Amino acid sequence: MSDGYKIEAPAERVLLAAVNTGDYKETEQSVAELAELVKTAGAETAGVVIQNLEQIVSATYVGKGKLDEIWQMLHETQATGIVCDDELSPMQIRNLEDALNTKIMDRTLVILDIFAGRARTKEGKLQVELAQLRYRATRLIGAGNVLSRLGGGIGTRGPGEKKLEIDRRLIKERISQLRREIREMETHRELVRNQRKRRRVPVAAIVGYTNAGKSTLLNTMTGADVLEENALFATLDPTTRMLKLKDGQELLLTDTVGFIRKLPHHLIDAFRSTLEEAKYADILIHVVDASNPQMDAQMQVVYETLNQLGVSGQPVVTLFNKQDKLEEPMHMRDEKAEYSLPVSLKTGQGMQELTEVLEQILRESRVYIRRVFAYSEAGLIGQIRKYGQLIAEEYREDGIYIEAYVGKELAAIMEKGKTE
Repeated sequence: MSDGYKIEAPAERVLLAAVNTGDYKETEQSVAELAELVKTAGAETAGVVIQNLEQIVSATYVGKGKLDEIWQMLHETQATGIVCDDELSPMQIRNLEDALNTKIMDRTLVILDIFAGRARTKEGKLQVELAQLRYRATRLIGAGNVLSRLGGGIGTRGPGEKKLEIDRRLIKERISQLRREIREMETHRELVRNQRKRRRVPVAAIVGYTNAGKSTLLNTMTGADVLEENALFATLDPTTRMLKLKDGQELLLTDTVGFIRKLPHHLIDAFRSTLEEAKYADILIHVVDASNPQMDAQMQVVYETLNQLGVSGQPVVTLFNKQDKLEEPMHMRDEKAEYSLPVSLKTGQGMQELTEVLEQILRESRVYIRRVFAYSEAGLIGQIRKYGQLIAEEYREDGIYIEAYVGKELAAIMEKGKTE
């Protein structure tokens, strides 16, 4: 039996169902993205059904006539389940299951499944498990025959599968335990942020739609060894690396979880401490896939998610990435950003310009000082070398003459020392 042949289980085949209540083109784009999510989760799309309605049917998501059409398609395509493009209520799941006698999933479940497969760090795994359990506690426990139909495939990855077989009380206890552990990690994250603040090293958070090139940017600029893959949510756990700019200034670059339309609120809540890295950053670097036809919609999703997280006030540098994929150069501008740059992380186009922009932003956020320090204040000059940008240094009889750019906090300390 061991002749080198490997028998693989057939890929899960699913129908995609969506309800359009407004812009049909936007719904089509959302369904196309759902197909990519399903593919990332390891399944195949057997067919697509979109229904135009004034509003989603509260009992069955789609209308009765469309249910009959889906029933017919299930048998014609031999699909093993259905994925709806919106988050379903427990009642919708039960009613669809009763009407169609097949596995029912929604967009949220698919995204949670992908996250479960991508989490690598302890914090990431805990956050995913918390999101899965909160989702499943209301939808799968006691939801008719869903458990018996779950089988393998989408929705069974990660730590959540065995939790489906325990009662609601144990799930509630596990959720409380996960929240405690994540709060402890949040305390640690806050400690790290405070240490960075004391070191006076500015932070730039890389944000953007999933698969726009955020990890590639981090790798390109800092030599980090973060997975790069042409797939949705290729990397999940944030990574922070030090970047030394040409003028001697230091900047911490931190990658963040990719955004996506209809990002499940369970994930936003569970990953809030991770996502909020952007909230405490000094600069936002917004990476955009300029070759994607849905670029404008994706940019809007990013800004809506940032707004939801309370991220505002920082200077934004938008990178229109993947210029190498465009047939001809296009002038692109992000009205919500202070700087817009055409780049290709694959070829290196625009990297020098990005470095210059970052240097300029840091310089503008600092105070220019020019003064003579007494030799007894040499310690302050050491701080300038470490945390500022030293322009000129000259040893004189009356002290050390310095020209430099320093952070406002350090400038205030020096001014205080000068007056005392």
